[in-house]
Amino acid sequence: MNPALLTTIILSAGLGEQAAPLILEGQDGPGKGKHVVLLAGDEEYRSEEMLPQLARILAERHGFKVTVSFPVNEKGQIEPNSQKKQIGLEALETADLVVMMLRFRQWPAADMKRFVDRYLAGVPIVAIRTSTHAFNYPNDSTDPYRRYGWTSREWKGGFGEQVLGETWISHWGNHGSQGTRGMAVAEHPILSGVNDVFGTTDVYEAAPPEDAKILMRGEVVDGMKPGDPPAKGKKITNQGVQQELNQPMMPILWLLERTNEAGKSNRIVTTTMGAATDFLNEGFRRVVVNSVFWGLKLPISTKTNVDLVGDYKPSKFGFRPDRSK
Repeated sequence: MNPALLTTIILSAGLGEQAAPLILEGQDGPGKGKHVVLLAGDEEYRSEEMLPQLARILAERHGFKVTVSFPVNEKGQIEPNSQKKQIGLEALETADLVVMMLRFRQWPAADMKRFVDRYLAGVPIVAIRTSTHAFNYPNDSTDPYRRYGWTSREWKGGFGEQVLGETWISHWGNHGSQGTRGMAVAEHPILSGVNDVFGTTDVYEAAPPEDAKILMRGEVVDGMKPGDPPAKGKKITNQGVQQELNQPMMPILWLLERTNEAGKSNRIVTTTMGAATDFLNEGFRRVVVNSVFWGLKLPISTKTNVDLVGDYKPSKFGFRPDRSK
């Protein structure tokens, strides 16, 4: 697929045209025969721009079949603010791995069932940024999947805390003015060839469970450039305790291998980094691509090709008006 066509797919939703899932058929490569489904759906970090680029890398560089699912409004346009309507979720039925970049979704039960069924089937999951609070079902809801909501009391912290290892807590750095420098703290295949990880999305406060393997922590930097110095000062936590911003540095990349309630084992990778602009960073791209390979138990090389495909000029993260209104 040429860059102009991909741009048309992504931007046409704002021009009054009906959107459709992005489906890329890979050719040769280690991913041949594997279907990866990417779920875009957040209001701030431009998952609708980042995940199509990831799809192209996976399909064109490595041979995966890739489907990208998008949130749409009642007009059928791609609309990040549309939390209840998503196209392309039927692709989950044949997914070998799911990459999710979601925030506060409240899908109808029939759509949510597709997602839950794949999770319970033991499909590996790579979760990015706001996926720690992917779903938003009120506790007083009659929805059969309300326990997946990020504020759930019956399944503490919902899908984020119970499956991914954390729900939403707070921004650790100053949002929009302090970036994240990734600092490796373990040896693991996911970190093969990974260097100089940096993103303009700030560090999230996070405390993964004891059985999580933390691969990387985030150093809050005093600015939005890779060369900026570490931030100084204190952060007031939700418990009212003052802590230095970088002592301890918060986990920003971890993995879990757990048996779910259906008796199937899931490989889970969670990173609290992630925006379309972060994906310009080769180190972060390599983390995400390596995570897909690890989830599917494919060999990981320090030389895995994670070069961008085509013209990639992502938008800066930030909330935008709902175009359906």
